[in-house]
Amino acid sequence: MLCRLIFGLLAAQRLHAVASLSASYVPVVALDQGVFTGKAASQNTQSFLGIPFAQSPVGPLRFQVPQPLPAYTGKHNVTSFGLACPQQAIKLPTLSGLPQEVIDYIANTATEVLWPSGEDCLTLNVIRPNTATASTRLPVVAWIFGGGFEIGSPATYDGTSIVERSIAMGQPVIYVSMNYRLSVFGFLASKEVRAAGVGNLGLQDQRQALRWIQKYIGAFGGDPARVTIWGDSAGAISVASHMVANGGNNEGLFRAAFMQSGSPIGTGPLENGQKYYDAIVKQADCSGAADTLSCLRTVPYNVLKAAQDASPFLFSYQSLVLPWMPREDGIFLTDHPQRLVQQGKVANVPFVTGNCDDEGTLFSFSTLNITTDAQFINWVKTFWMPAATTAQEIRFASLYPSSLVDGSPFDTGILNALTPQFKRLAAFQGDAVFQAPRRFLQQSRSGKQNQWAFLSKRLKATPFLGALHASDLVNVYGDGELRDYLINFVNNLDPNGRTVPYWPAYTNAAPNLLTFLDGLLRTSITQDTYRKDAMAFLTNLTLEFPV
Repeated sequence: MLCRLIFGLLAAQRLHAVASLSASYVPVVALDQGVFTGKAASQNTQSFLGIPFAQSPVGPLRFQVPQPLPAYTGKHNVTSFGLACPQQAIKLPTLSGLPQEVIDYIANTATEVLWPSGEDCLTLNVIRPNTATASTRLPVVAWIFGGGFEIGSPATYDGTSIVERSIAMGQPVIYVSMNYRLSVFGFLASKEVRAAGVGNLGLQDQRQALRWIQKYIGAFGGDPARVTIWGDSAGAISVASHMVANGGNNEGLFRAAFMQSGSPIGTGPLENGQKYYDAIVKQADCSGAADTLSCLRTVPYNVLKAAQDASPFLFSYQSLVLPWMPREDGIFLTDHPQRLVQQGKVANVPFVTGNCDDEGTLFSFSTLNITTDAQFINWVKTFWMPAATTAQEIRFASLYPSSLVDGSPFDTGILNALTPQFKRLAAFQGDAVFQAPRRFLQQSRSGKQNQWAFLSKRLKATPFLGALHASDLVNVYGDGELRDYLINFVNNLDPNGRTVPYWPAYTNAAPNLLTFLDGLLRTSITQDTYRKDAMAFLTNLTLEFPV
């Protein structure tokens, strides 16, 4: 969250600087019978922002699969980002001594300033080199933002830096970023949702944006046959979901995938979200309705938003057991995502995937009241494995011990122990949601498709957080090597190139990790063998007890 707020402020500064550029040339693109006027984004790039890619999901289209737009007509000024989709209210752990309501007010005010939001939000953004024309057919990188499926906006991220660097490398790309419905609006889950066939609407929004790219990106100078989908955190989980959706049939919508801190995760059926659905229905005063889903479509926006905001947030006590996330719906995701990997129902495209070393630290501040072994085990059993056997509990406790030297931030000895259980919680959560699912995907796909893996150990000295979740974004949206690897991969389906150290592919025989380091030695090649028994146990656990 902190990383995303910083990126938002930097993006605002950049937009202010770009405002001084010459307006002598105004970029225009024709789509159908419509004319879209963009603007100069930087010295070498143009942007077209806030382009609708689906009908507005309001009124009767709320909680419906995104509907295609009719042919474009008329004139459209697309020079600013569209509304962010409705954000879930941020609730941060109290660490500073300030009252909780003060902390939350500051966080939510900042979010609304950075990301003005509303239901009419299904828009996307295109940034291209000045030299792009309808005949250039440049490769396309399609960015899906993260935020726990609860918050976020493409406006946070500076896509011009990616395009500018691609031009400098002589490998120009077109950058597309998309909105998608979040939280209650995008990931409502229950038996009622299954019956209506409207599960995973946020993923369906992304899919519709990818269809838009196929239809229209050629007019901007892009090649619809050379699309790479890319995301971080929930965005990377989304990318992984598209890889296993439709039984692994990608419908020709993308030819490669790039995932930062996200893989097919251990989630179960839509019915696992029933208690959250029922709570929304009750708070929206729809309990007495014969058709509660239809009732939710008619309640005022502010009523539904308030009900959403009362649900558990990303930094709530249950933390990464999110109420709103992709689940098996029988249509788009036909099974538990990790079971789809087991079944080999994975889009056969090259992919890059990786993690930060200390993925779980950021999400372990809400459980600081857990200070004993018994409390730790009870928390895990309550939220992660309520049906686990005593033998499984004992095995789990031995694999994730309370010893401070074994916890996260890893390799920091007895330091960073906010509580006797903090590092233990952080180690478990980071492995369960991020590290183990990545390794499971890679081991399952070894020998079946080209793949590369990375591990970011940078910023390890950050107190309590270490090499925290999303810290690798600096390496790709900032001036880092991962940006060059991404651009190479989008162009050539291989991350290697002349500006970066060699990155060997990943196989079970040689599970190579390109490891990013602090200090003079910036990268090294390590092996993906750490916490081997623990992660294998967690994978079996999430397959048996999907959340």
